[in-house]
Amino acid sequence: MIVDADAARPPSPLLLAAEWRAVLEFNAFAASLPLLRTLPKGNGRPVMVLPGLAAGDMSTLPMRMFLKNRGYSVYGWALGPNQGYRPGLKELKQKRLTEIHKKHGCKVSLIGWSLGGIYARQLAKAMPEAVHEVITLGSPFKGHPRSSNAWRLYESLAGHTVDEIAAIEEIANPPKVPFTSIFSRTDGVVSWECCIEDEGPTTENIGIEGSHCGLGHNPLAMFVIADRLAQPEGQWQPFNPSSAAVRALFSDLHEPPRAAAA
Repeated sequence: MIVDADAARPPSPLLLAAEWRAVLEFNAFAASLPLLRTLPKGNGRPVMVLPGLAAGDMSTLPMRMFLKNRGYSVYGWALGPNQGYRPGLKELKQKRLTEIHKKHGCKVSLIGWSLGGIYARQLAKAMPEAVHEVITLGSPFKGHPRSSNAWRLYESLAGHTVDEIAAIEEIANPPKVPFTSIFSRTDGVVSWECCIEDEGPTTENIGIEGSHCGLGHNPLAMFVIADRLAQPEGQWQPFNPSSAAVRALFSDLHEPPRAAAA
């Protein structure tokens, strides 16, 4: 199904105002931990988590603690607040990934939230030999950067316009490693159409209900992440819950609905 990301508009003011739902999602995450802890445990594989715009490693702490509990060796990006593209950032990210890769002697799974997911995709394209898979949470890697309610914040932090981003790197091109995009059609910050990758043998899009600011601790997102990370290397399969009750919890599996007519 074709989704026109280039024609996407920023989410409505109503959806943006509803981002307070992130607090409810955190409460739901805490309440669902006993259930989430019954998911398959990992085998110690390294996982690197990259934060969204204006956020640092503290924002991903609940996710990282959850994944550590599931048996993974989890790392933040250790580069302070995410202030957008800046000179030397690419090299610092690659150095961090190289350190983790060498320490464990195996490929690293990358998880990126919003802008952090774009960074994760770019890392996988630059260093595919070091990356096992990429999972993004509400990351707008397609369409125009202004199809977002955060572009002014980006410009104020990064010191350059969002129009320059496309000239920095080919963001829309997918990585050549297994890739999962987790998105929400009720995202109040970025247009969900911009978070959709072309489906292929090792790429998928999974829709959940929730806010943008809550994706990093949304229980359904944690369920998907745990399921994806548990797959052995070289045996990637699309997310496909066997239980009809579990499938019903997800708004979209692989085939997102067509954008509503303007």
